[in-house]
Amino acid sequence: MRMNESSREPFSADYEAKRLEALRQYQILDTPPEALFDDLVDIAAYICEAPIAVINFIDGHRQWFKAVKGLGVRETKLDISICRHTILQTGTFVVPDLSRDDRFAANPLVTGESHLRFYAGALLESSDGFPLGTVCVLDTRPRELTELQQNTLQALARQAMGNLELMRTNHLQRELLNELEQTREQLVQQATTDPLTGLFNRRAFDEQLEQELAQIHRGRAPGSLMMIDLDYFKRINDEAGHHKGDRVLTRFSELCRSLFRQGDTLARWGGEEFMILLPETGTKDAEVVASRLHQQLSDDPLHEPGQQTPLTVSIGIIPLGRVDDSVQALREVDAALYLAKDRGRQCTVVLDSELSD
Repeated sequence: MRMNESSREPFSADYEAKRLEALRQYQILDTPPEALFDDLVDIAAYICEAPIAVINFIDGHRQWFKAVKGLGVRETKLDISICRHTILQTGTFVVPDLSRDDRFAANPLVTGESHLRFYAGALLESSDGFPLGTVCVLDTRPRELTELQQNTLQALARQAMGNLELMRTNHLQRELLNELEQTREQLVQQATTDPLTGLFNRRAFDEQLEQELAQIHRGRAPGSLMMIDLDYFKRINDEAGHHKGDRVLTRFSELCRSLFRQGDTLARWGGEEFMILLPETGTKDAEVVASRLHQQLSDDPLHEPGQQTPLTVSIGIIPLGRVDDSVQALREVDAALYLAKDRGRQCTVVLDSELSD
């Protein structure tokens, strides 16, 4: 053992668990080769005049190579690893002749075809002091390293750890950015979604309507706007209770999702009122969907325990091609819905047909 080496006590089980956790945090194991590490082993081999150079990490059951020059493998079993002894040392660990060292004389890497004789390794140490692996050089003949070569090997180990720290920082930053983006999306969803039904809220629907009208004014085929009111919903609330009334609203929203197209915009406008924006859809096609909704509720009026009044709906529909802005659109669809309710509810009124009568 050289003067710049000193031994650590064998790791306890608790310390080894913490060391392995520190290694995991760098997320380096089993990653593909990278030039910034490959360059370091090339420099180590050149400076130390060694045919073999490796950047490796000591996992719980194996020695894994992030970068390797002069060997044809990416990992070895831990029981034949020379570097596992290095992490028990501090400083640079140098073995001039492995065949004359009792720890390594019977190692298959020494006695077998590899015929290794010389080893020198500089420790890769985490920012909190855990030994993770080494930058090491090996040779098939006994030899020494000069002081300059040892210092260079240590410098390369520091550079390798610098790369690891930068990669970990970048990874943590990406995770933070992902968390921030998820938080932003959640806030957007909360700001645009009705918490009971999961549909768009009034504010979000207003924005969608403004965008649709702008596209129509730029030449897009006109769509239709539909407003739905649940008939006698206050009576349902009084009969079954507000909790069951909320269930009716939720189930009605699910029914609408199944009936309308994915490209349509559904919103809870307020209370028991709903808005549907149907892009590039004429009022005749919109009226067909409205009839389908009436039929679905006739077949299944969404009864909840205690509910005596069957659920029906009144619907107003207008074409968007002839309105100037969202204020006019909302005023006209509200008028269409009012006509439907005035006619006894459980019906649909299309305002453009009313105007043409």
